[in-house]
Amino acid sequence: MKKLSAVLLGAGDRGAHAYGPYAISYPNELEFVAVADPNEERSYTFAQTHQIDKNNVYDSWTEVLDRPKLADIMVICTLDRMHFKPTIRALEKGYHVLLEKPMSPHPDECIKMAQAAEQNNRLLSIGHVLRYTPFWSSMKRVIDEGKIGEIVSIQLNENVGYLHMAHSFVRGNWNNSDVTSPMILQKSCHDMDILSWLIGKPCLRVSSFGSLKHFRKENAPEGSAPFCLDGCEVYNECPFYAPRFYLGEGKGWARKITDDTSREGIIEALRTGPYGKCVYQSDNNVVDHQVVNLDFQGGATATFSMCGFTHNITRNIQVMGTKGEIRGYMETNSFTIYDFLTKEENEIRVHRPTSGHGGGDTELMRNFLHEVRHFQGHQGLTSAHTSTESHMMAFAAEKSRLDEGKPINLLDYKEQLVQSL
Repeated sequence: MKKLSAVLLGAGDRGAHAYGPYAISYPNELEFVAVADPNEERSYTFAQTHQIDKNNVYDSWTEVLDRPKLADIMVICTLDRMHFKPTIRALEKGYHVLLEKPMSPHPDECIKMAQAAEQNNRLLSIGHVLRYTPFWSSMKRVIDEGKIGEIVSIQLNENVGYLHMAHSFVRGNWNNSDVTSPMILQKSCHDMDILSWLIGKPCLRVSSFGSLKHFRKENAPEGSAPFCLDGCEVYNECPFYAPRFYLGEGKGWARKITDDTSREGIIEALRTGPYGKCVYQSDNNVVDHQVVNLDFQGGATATFSMCGFTHNITRNIQVMGTKGEIRGYMETNSFTIYDFLTKEENEIRVHRPTSGHGGGDTELMRNFLHEVRHFQGHQGLTSAHTSTESHMMAFAAEKSRLDEGKPINLLDYKEQLVQSL
């Protein structure tokens, strides 16, 4: 087996803790030889972990891509709005690219990146890790075997979790679509991808409703303060009180808000940083709940519901076919198959991996490396071309939501985008 080399652009949580560890666990398969991140501490820590020469630690992606090709692979985990340029440059340099989702907050950039991969005969795979999990891949296999007949409709619920909602989408990096991406793209492009994959046919029409209902300034209770530690008088009544979370049940999340995870370091981060802000007095604008209706070629339909007001972080799904039904619960890594004819109900329990996203992070890396080693011009399971299709579903859903739920003809929408390039 050929050992491959890689460069990491963006040593944040996904780059350093989701994809980077594969090289530590499987040093015979992968080695990171360079890293670029504007945060010196992050890049230094990654370089130390992976024993990267200090001459190959960079402040920006431009420095890396101005040099001759350094490795076989480039893993790009920069901010959403910084995906396009380094991806194009990397493909032109001859790198195979693994790009974190979403591809871009701009639909035209998604199309151009997919085209660039084909033009440069390089792999461009997107981090749709759910496809690689035992849960979803097993369900896909059951569907493809015809055990429930032809899919008629799917209902998919994404429970974001109230504390995850507050951390990532009210206080955190993805709280404002003006600088990142809309919620349906940033958080739920996974779900658009899963629906597209399970049904296996093009989506034709999309409509959507949703809003930022709760996390608004006008809903701030009397006695609250701009920061939780600024003398908030109602902290005992607030489920989103930041110190209770980051110093208690959510202490594992503290490394996401500060490099100093001592009690003093966490308190300092909460006093001065965005993660200590009152959830009602932040600069967030992304929705806290949204529903999407989808109509697919052949007549199948799907409904998707995302909500930030749930006690757990999981996904539940109901797949209704002409011969049977599947009900799945990602939290328990299990799903049931009900046969209409025999009235038999069988439960499938799949392995629960310990790595991120139900094992998807590790399996995506393993699959991507296999595709690179055996590349003969064919794009992979989560190729840019495939992912562009599900991204367009998300873009159309947001367009519909902003236009009072007006249905969007997806074929016309994509055609207009292609003609405008």
